[in-house]
Parts: sequence; C-alpha cells; structure tokens
Amino acid sequence: MPIHACENSWILETQHTAYVFGVHTTGLLAHRYWGAKLPYPGDYPGDLIEDRLVTSSYVLKEIPFNGLGNLVPQEYPTGAGTEYVEPCLKVSFADGVRDLRLKFERAEVADPELRIHLRDATYPLSVILHYRVWEAFDLIERWAVIENAGDAPVALERVLSAQWHLPIGGHYHLNHLNGRWANEFQLRREPLVQGVKVLESRRITTSHHHNPWFGIDRGSADEERGDVWFGVLAWSGNWKMAAEVTDFSSTRVSIGLNDWDFRWSLEPEQSFTTPSSIAGYTEQGFGAASRHLHDFIRETVVPHGDALHKVLFNSWETTLFDVAESSQAQFAEIAAAMGIELFVMDDGWFHGRKDDYAGLGDWWPDAAKFPNGLGPLIERVNQLGMDFGLWIEPEMVNPDSELYRQHPDWVIHFPTRSRTEGRHQLILNLAKPDVQDYLIEKIDILLSESNITFIKWDMNRNVSEPGWPDAPGEPRELWVRYVQGVYRVWETLRQRHPHVTWQSCSGGGGRADLGILRFADQVWVSDNTIPTSRLAIQGGFSQVFPASTMEAWVTDMGEEFLPLEFRFHSSMCGVLGVGANLRQWGEKEIAEAKTWIALYKEIRPIIQQGDLYRLGSPFTDEFIGVQYVSKDQTSGVLFAFLLHRLDPAAPLILYPRGLVPDRLYTIEGYSGARSGAAWMKTGVVVQLPNFGSTVRRIWSEK
Repeated sequence: MPIHACENSWILETQHTAYVFGVHTTGLLAHRYWGAKLPYPGDYPGDLIEDRLVTSSYVLKEIPFNGLGNLVPQEYPTGAGTEYVEPCLKVSFADGVRDLRLKFERAEVADPELRIHLRDATYPLSVILHYRVWEAFDLIERWAVIENAGDAPVALERVLSAQWHLPIGGHYHLNHLNGRWANEFQLRREPLVQGVKVLESRRITTSHHHNPWFGIDRGSADEERGDVWFGVLAWSGNWKMAAEVTDFSSTRVSIGLNDWDFRWSLEPEQSFTTPSSIAGYTEQGFGAASRHLHDFIRETVVPHGDALHKVLFNSWETTLFDVAESSQAQFAEIAAAMGIELFVMDDGWFHGRKDDYAGLGDWWPDAAKFPNGLGPLIERVNQLGMDFGLWIEPEMVNPDSELYRQHPDWVIHFPTRSRTEGRHQLILNLAKPDVQDYLIEKIDILLSESNITFIKWDMNRNVSEPGWPDAPGEPRELWVRYVQGVYRVWETLRQRHPHVTWQSCSGGGGRADLGILRFADQVWVSDNTIPTSRLAIQGGFSQVFPASTMEAWVTDMGEEFLPLEFRFHSSMCGVLGVGANLRQWGEKEIAEAKTWIALYKEIRPIIQQGDLYRLGSPFTDEFIGVQYVSKDQTSGVLFAFLLHRLDPAAPLILYPRGLVPDRLYTIEGYSGARSGAAWMKTGVVVQLPNFGSTVRRIWSEK
C-alpha cells in the first residue's frame, strides 16, 4: 500500500521516495519528512523534530514575536494569529474577520488518495487537502478543496494548491525557467537565502517569462547525481510560486493561483477546487527528475499518450496571409515528395483575413479564397498521403470582424478605458458562457464538416484592462473563470473529436503547462527557430516536458551561418516539422530534407517514447549532446552539436548514458561493439567543425 495511516500521521510512499506528515501536539498539521524511502514505517521522524524546535530555550524566548505557527512546518498554513510565514489560504468572513484557524477533523484513505479534512474553529468553513500517490513515477499530487457550509459568502483572497517543505537546514539552490518572447525556457540557478523569492504570471496565461516549475538542490546536484526536489503546477493562467527561507532554517515552496488582483466569492454551500501541484524527489540529479515528469506526462496527462506524432509542414513562412487553394495544393505536393505526413495550413484561410487587421473571430473559410470550402484542398492533401491540419486563434477578435461588430461587449475591457489592442486584436472574455458556446459551435462545425486531424491553437497577446463589466458576481474572478472557460472549450471539442491532435501555442511557449496538456498533445515551444537559440530553449523545456510534446520546425532562420543538416538535427530532438519557405528551396535542399525526414521516421519511437539524457548544458557549454534511449535500453540515438570554439582545443568527447553496463552496444560510426559501461566511462570522440552537428544511432547486441 502506498499510504500508511498511523495514529494521526500518514506515510505516503512511492517506489523510491516517501512523504510524511501528521497532527502536531498543538493540533496543527505538520510536515515531517520528504526524501528517500526508508525500510520501515518506524524509521520516519515523528513529532520529535517539531518538539525540539518548540521546546528549545532559545525558541521559547522568541514566542512573543513569532509564535508556534512560524516554527512548525505546516502542510497548509493560513497566517492565523502570530504566523508570519507565507500562507496558503487567506479569507475574509462576512462579519469582517480575516483570521482563519484550521484544526484537524478527520482523514480518509482510499489508495492511492488521502484526504485530510480541516475545519475552522469558529466558522463553518472546511478545507479538504487531497494527496494522490503516483507510485510508479515517484510523484505526489496535491490540491485543496475549500467548502463553505455557512449561510453567508466567504471571500477567498489567496488559495494556493500546496506548500512543499524541504528538510530543515542545509543551503539550497533554486532552479527555475524564465525568459521572454522568442527566448523562453532559460534555465536559471540561484541560492536561496532568508526571505521570499517570488516567481509569477499576471498575464492570464502561463507566460513566456516564467514557468510554474521548480527544482531545488542542496547545492551540489548535477544531471546524474544529487538530491533534487522538484515540482510543477498544472494551471494555464495566473500563477504564483514563493520560495521561502525562514529565520529558523526552514525552506519551503508555496505554489498555486496568483493572489494578485484575485478575489473569489465562495457562496453558501459552494466549494472551490485549486489546480493540482505535482512534485517529487530523487537522489539521481536533474536528469532523473526530468525523466519522472516525462513519463508522468506521457502516460497520465496528454490525451493520446505514447502515440507517435507525425512529421508536419506548416505553411506560414511560405505564404504568410497570401493563402489560396491552388498554391496550398502546390506546396502540399512538394511536402509530400519530401516525406511529410501532416500538412498544416496556417493563418489567412478564414473570412476576411488578408492581414492581421481583420477576420479574427469569424471562423469559417473565406469565400474568395476557398469558394468551395476547405473540402477540395483537404481531399487533395489526403490523396497525397498526408493528414490535414489548421491554425486557429479562437480567444482573439479583430475589431474589424463580423463577431466584434455584433458583440463588442464580448471582449475583456473596462467601460471607461480605451481598449488596448495587441497585434490589432482584443481578447474575448472566455469567462462568459455565451462566448464559450460560440467558439464551441464554430470550431465544431469546422471539424465536423472537414477531415481535419490537427489543430494549432494560438494566442498572440497578453491581457490588458482586465475588466468584466457584466460579471454576475465578483469581477476579479475573471482570472480563474477565463482559464476554466478555455478548458471547457478544449474539453468539449476533444470529446466530440477525439481523433484530433491539438497543439498549444501562445506566440511560442507562452502557454506550456500540465493544465493545457490535459487537452493538447504538443506545445509550440518558441517562435524563435534559430537552432543555436533553440538548443537552449529546448534544453530548458526538457526540464519539464518530454520530446513527444515539443514541436520543433526546420525553418530558414539561421540559414546564413547554419547548414541545413544542423537545422534538421536540432529539430529532430523533438517532434520534427518543417516551416521553411519552400519557394526558396531548390532540388538540393528538398533532396536533403527527404533524407533527414526518412531517418527521423526510423528513430522517432526512441526520441518520442524513450528516456532523455542531457549531455552538457546549452546554457554554459560550447559542445553538447542530446541522447535518447529506448525504454528497454536496447537502442538509442545520440545528437552532438558544436557551437563555436577557438582552435586548438581539446578533443570533443561525449559520455553516453542510460545503457546497460554489461550489455554490448554498437554506436554508428565507431568500429566494434563495447559494453555499455565502456561507452559510458570512456566516451565517444566526435569530430565536428564550428556550427557542426551529427546524429548517431546506438543498438545492442542481444
């Protein structure tokens, strides 16, 4: 059993880890342990840790200034009384009281889930903490449900998903992802010191600037070894993460919905459920942490699981808005000859769309460009042996559109302020059920009438003037209800069209999280497709997400200094696509592309379904490798990239990983079979010029 219930304490065990908490002698729900799995239940700490803190003479002197709430590492603190640490829950009762004192009431165990019921000492407000054990993945999932059993509303002013506690003492480093548009997923590392480090999004999406992932180590972990505590938030809107080090050597990470400009009116007999936070621990470094998340995402989160994703061509850089049935068919013929399996028509196909000033919101084929609808083009694409996909941007509307002229009140806005346009567009208020229904209807018709198997869902701006003038209740609920509306549209369309593969795009990687991946199989990682930039972007992305979710295109960006081979190799590290301007490609480029696409199809199962090993860092190293190994460890693929270095220099050596030590392997380009241990210990020498790359297959002698 993964959950062991003792007297007022609970042990949650995965294959290799354990998470322990219990009811403290003061009645507070206290964290006790998170780390490696121990042999016996009695091995885990009990109240001694908390009692030692509380009863020491030094701490007793501090009580008038701090109180027990600052000393006991609570599972879900509320900031009551003399608590001054970051709270998970903050409320205002109808009578003006803003103090919440939760006490343990009862526990329910239904493997693999544990539910802890807490209740305020005075008011009929309950909190149910949910813990789900993902034993096979060494992960714990947490979320909270707030219930109002009274007869008056309660205002929720902060409601986080979880607070994760690290072992007391030690010097920790926070690893996180930040960036901006066209420079997403940059890996950062910094020491945690006394105080609170806050990362967040206030943009109504996950954002390009930060991602809700953390990796914390004691200061010595690397890709292969060392203690790492890591976690994510499964949410696609405003979020907040606060890494706090107290003056009592306690380190914790609070994560959940952003409380900036947030307020939720919890009506009588209603409940509020937070998004999930999923976290884990490993002794085997950041590489193992990533692989745990990758397996979890592939096997439990994305809709189509381990299905192999097809090589696609996207028409944007070839045609921009100049879309026509005849020209699209011509490019489809070129794409098919290259071995492309999925043809995606990007922007410019819908009603009134000649540029980015008009058309968004009117989701039906433009009659001038497609007088007979999309059917003839799709039929031609299918005849060429390819599936057909389409780009849409449903959350947006141009003021120059039929939809906006009919429903100007459907956008997010303040009535007394001008409506700021981004890319000449406004944001539809998907918190409104009628907006959701409109989008469901239009997209459902599109998918029902046409043989479309792929949708690239884009969102090309962030929020401004976050108003909801006709909100039925608290207007600041917009931040959450908008995302819930997006989820409802995606979920409804997925249920009606389960064969369709969806891609999440927000000007690149602005909406990449485990919340949207419940509906989307892929993420467009960045609008920056320069391979030297993408290696870093993709490296940061891989901290959280598997290669099967990473759409990566070969384009003309970087062609002036990077060979086509390099551009293909970097894109082959994910789900391969081609987005170049085929009008500028000659027979030589088409022939070379055909060769690389054919190779990718052969090694695709290893890349999309295997284990990832990062050999070197694209953030610090000039020479790096990206390796994938099949789950049965019989085969692998090794990519090597050299960016730039001055000669003379030491030999370029990569040390493969993930091989069975006593099994014989052959690596393409090297003579003779050697043991996995030999390859991993002595490495492989790679000969590359500046801005050179190579790919080598690995196979075992059975």
